[in-house]
Amino acid sequence: MTVRILCDFDGTVTTQDNIIALMQQFAPASDFEPLKRGVLDRTLSIQSGVGQMFALLPSDGKTAYLDFLLERAVIRDGFSELLQYSRRQGIDFSIVSGGMDFFVEPILAPFLEQEQIYCNVADFSGPFVHIDWPNACDAHCTNGCGCCKTSVVRTLRKDGDVIIVIGDSVTDFELAKQADRVYARDYLITLCEENDIAYTPFETFHDIVHDLTRAEVTT
Repeated sequence: MTVRILCDFDGTVTTQDNIIALMQQFAPASDFEPLKRGVLDRTLSIQSGVGQMFALLPSDGKTAYLDFLLERAVIRDGFSELLQYSRRQGIDFSIVSGGMDFFVEPILAPFLEQEQIYCNVADFSGPFVHIDWPNACDAHCTNGCGCCKTSVVRTLRKDGDVIIVIGDSVTDFELAKQADRVYARDYLITLCEENDIAYTPFETFHDIVHDLTRAEVTT
C-alpha cells in the first residue's frame, strides 16, 4: 500500500491564485472576467476557459509574466514541513496543477523534483500564448479538465493505495470525489459541503501535518 498526496498549487501551495493574478494584471478585464465566471460556475470547461484566458496574452510578454509572478509568489506556511513529513513517512507527494509550467516549475524548484509536478504547458511560439494539455482527460473523464487530476490519479494509483487530496477550488472537485481524505479551503469547502464530501478544513500546511500525525497516516 502507498499513501499518495495529490496537492493543488494555485491558491493552495501559493497563497494567491497565480492565473487569476496574471489575468488581472495583463489581460483585458472585459474579456477575462466572463471567462473566469464561466469556469467557476462550470458553464465553461476548465480547459476551454483557461485556454481562452491565456490566448488573451501576447507571447512577447513571457518575461514580464514570470517576473510578476515570481515577485509576488508567497508559499503557504508549513509547505516545507509537509514535504519533510511525507518523506519521513514514506508518503508519495505530487503536485497536480491546472497552472502552467513556465511559472509552476520555477516556483517549486527549491522544493520538488520536476517529475513530481503535473501541470499544463504554455507555448509562447505564436503571437499569443497557446496552452498544451499533456495531462488531459482520459477515456474515463469528459469534463474538459485541462490538467485532469482524476486521470493523473488513475495513472498513479495501485490497488490498496490511499489517496489524500489537498485543494481549494473547482479544479480539485472531481479529484475530491475519489479521495480517501480531503483537505479543503476556500471554494472547495463550498463544493464539498454541497455534495456531501467529507473534508478537513485547513489554513496552513501545519494544520495538515498535525491532522495526519494525529491520524497516524503512514505507509
